[in-house]
Amino acid sequence: MITPILFRLHRVCSILLAMLLCSVCMSRVAAQTSDSVFIRRLADEILLRSTAYENLRVLTKQIGPRLAGSTGMVKAELWGVAAMQRAGADCTWKQQCLVPHWVRGGQDQARAVINGKSNTLDVVALGNSIGTGPTELMAPVMEVRSFEELQQRQQEVKGKIVFYNYPFNSTMVRTFQAYGDANKFRGQGPSQAARYGALGVVVRSMSHSTDNHPHTGSTRYDSLYNKIPAVAIGLQDADRLSGWIAQSFAQATPQGSTQASPQSDVQVGLRTLGHFLPDTIGHNVIGELRGTVFPNEIITVGGHLDSWDNCEGAHDDGAGCVQTIEILRAFKAMGYAPQRTIRFVLFANEENGLRGGTKYAEEAKRNGEKHVFALESDAGGFTPRALGFTVSDMQFQKIMQWQPLIAPYGCSEFARGGGGADIGPLNRLFNTPVAGLQPDSQRYFDYHHARSDVFEAVNKRELELGAVNMAALIYLIDRYGL
Repeated sequence: MITPILFRLHRVCSILLAMLLCSVCMSRVAAQTSDSVFIRRLADEILLRSTAYENLRVLTKQIGPRLAGSTGMVKAELWGVAAMQRAGADCTWKQQCLVPHWVRGGQDQARAVINGKSNTLDVVALGNSIGTGPTELMAPVMEVRSFEELQQRQQEVKGKIVFYNYPFNSTMVRTFQAYGDANKFRGQGPSQAARYGALGVVVRSMSHSTDNHPHTGSTRYDSLYNKIPAVAIGLQDADRLSGWIAQSFAQATPQGSTQASPQSDVQVGLRTLGHFLPDTIGHNVIGELRGTVFPNEIITVGGHLDSWDNCEGAHDDGAGCVQTIEILRAFKAMGYAPQRTIRFVLFANEENGLRGGTKYAEEAKRNGEKHVFALESDAGGFTPRALGFTVSDMQFQKIMQWQPLIAPYGCSEFARGGGGADIGPLNRLFNTPVAGLQPDSQRYFDYHHARSDVFEAVNKRELELGAVNMAALIYLIDRYGL
């Protein structure tokens, strides 16, 4: 039986608890309202006064290709320092690292010879690949569609050029999944073919576009096998080459036979001049806004400054670089004083070595720094759709509370799994929570690592919206932490 005194005490406690819960709810609503207003102002600042598109024009049209070790790399680093300073960084510096210096060496050439007739093929040498030298490499071509087929037919490989004709999987709506599925042939294909005595490799470009632009990208040689020349071929020419091989098989197959001849009369000639020079000095370009409350807690946001030498690198990753600088400019223009230190980083050598991202994490470890979050934009300057997070379950629950604040600006999906190559070392060394901007990806691989990745391929509005979503997330992480 509850006594009158205990009953009144219980009632008072219930009222106090209800008032406390109401106060907490009202505080949360007030905070969200304040955050919503600030993010709206932040979006307006970027959408009305952004310098990102003009910065991208200068980076792509005045500097152009920026492969590690090239003169373009040096010019881009100087541009990056100046752009950070114009944006209002409290301090700006270059962080030195050794980078590989692969040189294409000239125009890559290829042709298919069928019954004595020569047909030019549109190709580009794979990054880090060795060249044929000044003499053309001519050999019979052998088409395969998997490593399993290559192994099954290994007795046929010696003395041939292997043609990996593996198309993007069109049923994968998320095109980065298709890229992940196909790019093993670019990365591992040359060494897998050399294992069985191949003289060279032709790889179907990592794309599902409808044009014939070949797409380069880095390959990795296995030290157990010979290094052989390797090129990527445009998709239209890949289909033509496959058709010629099929026609040759059909003509060589005896009438009535159910077994196709393994021999083909089609030959391919390659002439490439790629080679390495000694490693040289490159730099991460870093701008910083110093934290006012927790200055030793560091938030990193960035993209990679280098690009392949066959393109302007507008989507990959000029877009990520200028979005990074725009966030800095917008915060400074609004007079925003961050609680935590925010670093804006243009990373060196993502494309063919990842030396910049690795150096950044190593220096952070050597200096005993505390990195609480990192965000990267390296998926193009298209319309923002999602943010992907590699964080703990508890951190993700906290992040999900912010989804209604960011969703109106494009990133309506918050997904598990995300980050970027350059911030990956931070995650591996420190278990730093990381995230990546995920724009609409349907057109990205039309341009990725191809000569079509130019300034004109980027839409100003889409580029700026990406910066808005990134800036909103950085603001929320800075204000509330993880």
